[in-house]
Amino acid sequence: MSPRILALDTTTEFGSLALSEGEQVLEEMLIHSPDGFAHVLFDQLRQLLERHGRRIDEVDCFASAAGPGAFTGVRVGLAAAKGLAEATGKPLVAVSNLQAVAWFGTAPLRAAVLDARRGEIYGAVYGPQLEPVLPETVMKFPAWLQTLPEGELEFLSTDFSPFRHALAGTKWAQAPVRQVPRALAGAIARIALERYRAGQAQDPAAVDALYVRRSDAELAWRE
Repeated sequence: MSPRILALDTTTEFGSLALSEGEQVLEEMLIHSPDGFAHVLFDQLRQLLERHGRRIDEVDCFASAAGPGAFTGVRVGLAAAKGLAEATGKPLVAVSNLQAVAWFGTAPLRAAVLDARRGEIYGAVYGPQLEPVLPETVMKFPAWLQTLPEGELEFLSTDFSPFRHALAGTKWAQAPVRQVPRALAGAIARIALERYRAGQAQDPAAVDALYVRRSDAELAWRE
């Protein structure tokens, strides 16, 4: 029987859920919730499973975006996935949002970019097998461009428009740019499937978030 994956992403105000069986994503849904997901997530999960006649205990593996992203959003989604995995005795795969963005790429080098606010970006570069080439970081976009490796590279983002002007006059000015869907749960499910089949799914208690940057509360406290 094909592994059944339930994936979720609540790291930005545009969250998403996906249910997959084997290579097929049965449904992926985008959820826009500017005021957070804690009050809507479980009802949306319930409806998703009901639409496909599935029970939560029939899920073989849970998957969640682990960041980077909004601190509270990362915690909400990952805590929900960990709780469901623990309650059902199933494993969990945590997937970087940047890796999920890179999943949509086709070039040998895939530069994934997400808006980190404060004039900064979350960025990372992945190879064709989604292996890390340049680790996830947070910094100003022009400074990040200076760190990119040589080679055939494409930029990928859910919204690259705030950064496109910074490519002018650089060696990356003609590099292809690919806009990926805001809904990343389907890509997260596909990445999780490969890890599940490779025996890389984890005990939910061992999974942690990938914040990259400290929370606003911690930054304010230190200042």
